[in-house]
Amino acid sequence: MMKKIVLPLLSALLFTGASAQAQQRPNIVFILADDLGYGDLGVYGQQKIKTPNIDRLSRQGMLFTRFYAGTSVCAPSRSSLLTGQHTGHTYVRGNKEIQPEGQEPLADTVQSYARMLQQAGYVTGAFGKWGLGMVGTSGAPDKKGFDVFYGYNCQRQSHRYYPTHLWSNNTRIDLEGNDLKQKKVYAPELIQQQTLAFIENNRSKPFFLFVPSILPHAELSGPDDQYYKQYEDAFPETPHKGNDYGPGALVPGYASVDKPHATYAAMVTRLDAYVGQILDKLDQLGLTQNTIVIFSSDNGAHREGGADPVFFNSSAGLRGFKRDLYEGGIRTPFIVKWPGKVKVGSRNAFIGAFWDLMPTFTQIAGAPRPPYTDGVSLVPTLTGKGKQAQHPYLYWEFHEDNGTQAVRMGKWKGFRKGVMKDPQAPLELYDLDKDPAEQHNVAASHPDIVKKIEGYMQEAHVESPVFPLTAH
Repeated sequence: MMKKIVLPLLSALLFTGASAQAQQRPNIVFILADDLGYGDLGVYGQQKIKTPNIDRLSRQGMLFTRFYAGTSVCAPSRSSLLTGQHTGHTYVRGNKEIQPEGQEPLADTVQSYARMLQQAGYVTGAFGKWGLGMVGTSGAPDKKGFDVFYGYNCQRQSHRYYPTHLWSNNTRIDLEGNDLKQKKVYAPELIQQQTLAFIENNRSKPFFLFVPSILPHAELSGPDDQYYKQYEDAFPETPHKGNDYGPGALVPGYASVDKPHATYAAMVTRLDAYVGQILDKLDQLGLTQNTIVIFSSDNGAHREGGADPVFFNSSAGLRGFKRDLYEGGIRTPFIVKWPGKVKVGSRNAFIGAFWDLMPTFTQIAGAPRPPYTDGVSLVPTLTGKGKQAQHPYLYWEFHEDNGTQAVRMGKWKGFRKGVMKDPQAPLELYDLDKDPAEQHNVAASHPDIVKKIEGYMQEAHVESPVFPLTAH
C-alpha cells in the first residue's frame, strides 16, 4: 500500500516542482493601442475621457514620460517594436500595400522577439491587428513567432470595426451580416473573447500575449452601448462624413458619424474596459503576481474619419499628431506593471523607444541575447537593480510626405523634412527641456549640436531597396 501511495505522490511533487520552475519566468502581456495619443489617458492629463482601468494600471506600476513609438504610422512602428530596430534599420519602414489583401511582409531573414520567446519555451499569441505580412507570406504571424493569431491580418481591413472577415491563424473567418452598408458583428469584441480565452487556456505555462488592439483607430464607429451612452450628450458635436481619412486613405464608404466626439471618447473608454478585463482575468486565475503587463500606443493621435485630437488635447500640448515626427506623433504612453519588481505608483523619465522591448523581454524570459538590436534592456530601470544603459540618441524615419528624419539626443531634438528631395535640407533644432512643444527652432544658435545630430542621422540610416529614403 505504501508504494502505491508514495509513487503517485512523488510524481505529483515532481510535476508541481517542474510547473513552479517554469512559472518562475513571468508571463508577459503587451497591450498596444492604435492611434491613441499621449494625452488620451487620465494619467497623462486627459480631462474629458474616462480611462479608470489604465489609470489603475499606472497606480500599480511605473509610468514613463519620455518613451517613444517606432515611428508615426502603423506598420513601420510595429516592425520596429517586434524586431528591436529603429526605422533606419528595421525591414518595414512604411505602409506599403499588397493587393488584394495585406502589407509588405517582413522578410524571412527577419527575427522577431516573439520567435525568441517561443524558442525559450513561451506560448505566444497575438490578438488584434497585424499588418506585417499576409497569411502565407514570410511575414505572417506564424512565421514570426506566434503560436496563435486572431484578428485583422491586413491594416486596410482594420479600418472597419464591422469587417467582412477576420483571420484565425491561417483560416479566414467570414463575419456574416457585415458589409459596407450593414453592421452586425463587432470585431473587437470577438478579438477580446479570444484574448481572454488564450490566458485561460495557457494559465499553467509561461506565455507572451501581444494585444495590438485596433482601438481607437479610425473609422469612428461602435455599438450604441454603455460606453457610448455616457458620452452621447456630453460634447458639442458637428456631424462628419466618416470617409475622409486623410493621407493614405484606402477604404471608402464609411458611414456618417453624427457625434464624432462622443464616438471617439467611447472607443477609448472601451479600450480601457478591455484592459480592465485582461487585468481581471489575470486576477481570477491567480496569475497577477507572476505577470508583467505593459500598455502603450503605436503612434500619436490621428485626425482621420472625424477624430478631433485638438478638442481632446490628445497630444497633451505637444506639437503634432500621427504622421508627424514632432513629439505629438511619436511620444507614446508607456506603463509597466510588474508586481514585486516595479515600484508601485512610480514615474520615470528614461528616454527609450520600442526597440528597447526586444532586449528587455528576452532578458526577462531568460532567452538568448538578440544577435543584433538597437535597443537597451529596461530591466535595470524597471527593477531598480543594476546600471541602466543609456541611448546616445534615438532615431526615426517617416516615408510619406517626401520623407522626414528626426533624432533625439538628450534634451535636443533635430528634425529634417523633405529628405527625399533634398537629403541635406536644413535641420530644425529644439530644446525639449525649455520648449517641449517644439515652437522655437534654435538651429542657428547651436551649429555644433546641429552638426552632431546630422552625423547621427547619416549614421543611423541604412538605405533600403524596399523603402528608399535618400537614394535618387
